[in-house]
Amino acid sequence: MKPFLLLSVVFLFACHNTVDFNLKFEKVADGLQFPEGPAWDDQQQVLYFSNCYGNWIGILQSDRPDTFMTVDLSQNCFRQTNGLTFHSDGFLYACDFGLGAIERFDRNGNCQIIEAGFNRPNDLAFGKDGNLYFTDPKSYGKNKPDGKVYRYNFKIGKVELMADSLCFPNGIAFNADWTAVYIAESAKNRILKFELQSDGMFGKVKVFAEMPGGDPDGIALDVKGNVYVAHFGAGQIAVFDSTGQRIASITVPGKKPSNLEFAGPDLKMLYVTEDETNAIYKTRVPIAGLPLNFSTK
Repeated sequence: MKPFLLLSVVFLFACHNTVDFNLKFEKVADGLQFPEGPAWDDQQQVLYFSNCYGNWIGILQSDRPDTFMTVDLSQNCFRQTNGLTFHSDGFLYACDFGLGAIERFDRNGNCQIIEAGFNRPNDLAFGKDGNLYFTDPKSYGKNKPDGKVYRYNFKIGKVELMADSLCFPNGIAFNADWTAVYIAESAKNRILKFELQSDGMFGKVKVFAEMPGGDPDGIALDVKGNVYVAHFGAGQIAVFDSTGQRIASITVPGKKPSNLEFAGPDLKMLYVTEDETNAIYKTRVPIAGLPLNFSTK
């Protein structure tokens, strides 16, 4: 497959040194139906992904796409997944917007519903203690603040409300020292930063970054604390430093990047799902992604 040469000029300053972000993207999967939710399994060194409007979840093994599992209409589990992530317990956790549920899968594809009754669960991330945080948008619009963020507390087997009155909350990611969580508020074209309290509840919130020209979607961090955001509609991965200053704009093939994931043994391979071309791309990056470190349940 032919690599796509990145044409934009981007800048990244870390410790007063310029990092080259003129990257080449290679297509590794196409013919999909709104790919989303890339999730790296560091135990098996493979990448899983959602095929939102298809009827299956995919897997990339040595960059060869295959089907992990398909919808079984005889079972009330797994309809349309979006965000995916792995836990150190070896399970793949998923936001199922078709069922309004949070699910998990073992590596044989057996599905279990963790909790249901939500609107359109979108994306998810584990906190330091292994509890699961996820966004749940409802309506889309700048004047429709009916989105929420929840935590599933495994210790008590209960869902807890973290934040409400959001305009389509989307991507979610924690920083390295567990003092803050970043959430994309897509309908308002911005990233919010919530302080984390010692019990994992959300504290004060501020606008971390404005992102006009498209919807901020999936979020990931690198080991230097930089925040990478898929800018759906703008055709870019935006990169912000820990203060919220934009330090890079990475042009991707297609105008609708939906999500991204650091992968590979050194976490320097960046995978991007893109929904104009309905494909998945990869590129090598100069800074490693932040490992997903949290406690087991």
